[in-house]
Amino acid sequence: MENKQPQKTGFLKWLPLVILSLALTIIILDTTILNVSLRAIINDLHTDIQSMQWVITAYSLMLAAFTITGGRLGDLFGRKKMFISGAIIFAVGSFITSISPNVGFMILGEAIIEGIGAALMLPATTSLLVSNYKGRDRQVGFGIWGGIAGGAAALGPVVGGWLTTYFSWRWAFRINVVVAILLVLGATFIAEVRDKEEKPTIDIIGILLSAFGMFVLVFGFIKTSAYGWLTMKQDTTILGFKYAQNQISLVPIFIVIGLIILGIFALWENYMTNKGRTPLVSLKLFNNSQFTFGILITAILALGQSGVMFAIPVFLQGVRHLNALDTGFAMLPMTVTLLIASPMSAVISKNIAPKRIIQAGLILNILAFIVLRASISVNATALSLAPGFILFGAGFGLMLSQISNIAMSAVSVEESGEASGVNGTMRQVGSTLGSAIMGAVLISVLTSHLVSGVNTSNIIPNNAKPTLSKMISSQTSNIEFGTGANVASNTMPVQIGQEITRISQQATVDANKATLLIGLAFVVIALLLSTKLPKSKDIETGKSVASGH
Repeated sequence: MENKQPQKTGFLKWLPLVILSLALTIIILDTTILNVSLRAIINDLHTDIQSMQWVITAYSLMLAAFTITGGRLGDLFGRKKMFISGAIIFAVGSFITSISPNVGFMILGEAIIEGIGAALMLPATTSLLVSNYKGRDRQVGFGIWGGIAGGAAALGPVVGGWLTTYFSWRWAFRINVVVAILLVLGATFIAEVRDKEEKPTIDIIGILLSAFGMFVLVFGFIKTSAYGWLTMKQDTTILGFKYAQNQISLVPIFIVIGLIILGIFALWENYMTNKGRTPLVSLKLFNNSQFTFGILITAILALGQSGVMFAIPVFLQGVRHLNALDTGFAMLPMTVTLLIASPMSAVISKNIAPKRIIQAGLILNILAFIVLRASISVNATALSLAPGFILFGAGFGLMLSQISNIAMSAVSVEESGEASGVNGTMRQVGSTLGSAIMGAVLISVLTSHLVSGVNTSNIIPNNAKPTLSKMISSQTSNIEFGTGANVASNTMPVQIGQEITRISQQATVDANKATLLIGLAFVVIALLLSTKLPKSKDIETGKSVASGH
């Protein structure tokens, strides 16, 4: 490691935390802002929702594929160097996105270039926090870091809606350039740390295997709504090969191929370790149960959180007809309680073991899912959903910082970049898998209830039902991005239009209830896994669990 820096106090002591949290904020805001600005971008660039799906998909793929690599590069060449490099690359991508004349430019800037920058910055934010703070300071740091991480995701719709409504969606990306400059300047106050015991050599084969394996695996999950879990929903052509509707879906094929490649990656990493070379990821990391269960719970929490962050906006926009800005304000109780609970968890950890704080947060989240599910109805308002949001924000805030602290405190400072890359990747995979599962459940239940509602209606004429049912099948993309089902026509009689609206709203409510039930199940699984976490209040091992690289 580098030589230890002189002990700092006051503002200078906490300035690195501010810089690292600001980096995390723009990475998280980037995706949430894009989601709520879709309609404005589509109109501005004269494109469609399917093209914009590729922008979001490619960004998720880049993060999943290269976050592990970004963390390991930080170990070998310096975390601060990777952080600064990532910020500069992120700024370049943001600028390209802000001047995009078409979707191709957006994919280059937002998905590829910004994705690479984020993959370098994201693991560095955690590993630099670990290397710059110890003991009580680290607990406080993770508390604030966790609050900002959750708060940024919840504030994204508000910030994105405000910028899009009163300025332009392009300003959301122009601001990133300014923030990235501040990050580069602020990084001068962060102590550099890297693993000097390792030769700075790059495991190229490991990078290729991990990146390609994660790419294929996550791509499979992302395409569930388009292809279907088991059978193809529609005719599709990929790389010149045609796949007919009702054939075996490509989703399980992609998932299996991805898992096989990742299995080969694990064998290669084991081979590298046995030969005394530097692997991309030391498998000995996973011999540490504290780290392993920590990252598993992190993935499941991200999976469960996507149930709320995915389903509720669909309800608020599709049934209550709120715009992006009002949707963000409706979810503000969750943001506020999360921002309060996360740093508070660091305070109470002085007297209560992190394991118990995490379990308390999980129980609050279980209650939140139950309350939200009971509160959702066609006539539900933002006020009636507030108790569920408050419970969710409080529970998630308690957990978020503590679970990251438990996972990262299980490894040595030298390994923190490598471990942070794995931790960040697990969170990304959990979030992607959660969106895929929640999206599939929501769209499946919504579509089936729309069709059954139309077919059993006493108001809609029988001769019109087949046409309406066919119109419903084309609503998947709109529903997935929260614009609701729109199956009524201007030429339809008012009475039939009202009936379709009633069916659509009730189907959306039913789909949300089903989605929240799945989210509840994931949180229960996380609660069971939490029994394996260490009971001690002192979770900082400070030991190397992979010293045999």
